[in-house]
Amino acid sequence: MGTPEFAVPSLQIIHANYEIVSVVTVPDKNKGRGLKLQFSEVKKFAIENNLPILQPENLKDESFISEIKKLNPDLIVVIAFRILPKEVFTIPKLGTFNLHASLLPKYRGAAPINWALINGEKDTGVTTFFLQEKVDTGNIIIQKKIDIDDEDNAGTLHDKLSVLGTEVVIDTIKLIKEGNINPSAQDETQVTKAPKIFKEDCIINWNMNANILHNFIRGLSPFPVAFTHMNNKIVKIYKSKLSELPVQSSPGDISIRNKELYVATKDYMLQILELQMEGKKRISAIDFIIGLKKYDFLKFS
Repeated sequence: MGTPEFAVPSLQIIHANYEIVSVVTVPDKNKGRGLKLQFSEVKKFAIENNLPILQPENLKDESFISEIKKLNPDLIVVIAFRILPKEVFTIPKLGTFNLHASLLPKYRGAAPINWALINGEKDTGVTTFFLQEKVDTGNIIIQKKIDIDDEDNAGTLHDKLSVLGTEVVIDTIKLIKEGNINPSAQDETQVTKAPKIFKEDCIINWNMNANILHNFIRGLSPFPVAFTHMNNKIVKIYKSKLSELPVQSSPGDISIRNKELYVATKDYMLQILELQMEGKKRISAIDFIIGLKKYDFLKFS
């Protein structure tokens, strides 16, 4: 059971090693200007590999629950899906486990990858755990850690954890199948939250320290993207770099030095490497500088 690209590598390795009685994913949605019908990444894989598909609107619907019971799965694997009701996750005789992109109990919630970067973590990882009624609270089966590189953003870390997740998922299935598991309870004193991120959460506050802002930018890149304003237009900031240049102006003031773009923060100048003006495509800082006009007010707000 899953939806986004993150779940596909694990689905692929399960398909290569075990029989899949059904793939469960979200209903198709109309997206874009033309409201074109779009499938989830998990459904695309299922179609390409001729796997049965279920797309329930309501996970508590009796017809869906009845269908799962008829399929009689030994095990349900959940990766980046909706909150599964107890009536469903208790059906398989071997249980239901979830792959989560953090070292639980840290970063429970919908956006663990983003928040780990925003908070400046130096490492993170993936966890498999048996489902319980409260979200992300079940007993841990396997955890694997990975270092967060200085150059990582939400996109690159997403891809690394997705690959790491395939190893953990297949190892978890093997242990459960062999009856060789020793699940451990999560330490509730170590819980941190990773709530869903909305557009209003992505606004850059230049009155903060450069290091905090740098982590904020990379934690939201390439999606949902941190943004600011210039000349009453939205400017999305995709990539930044820390500098040791002292601040000599007000937070948000733009400075161009040796064809490099800097913005004043609370303590140091933050170099901007990639950005996107409203209505334009994503570009490098040098292209942005070249495109500046004399009347542009050089300040982000």
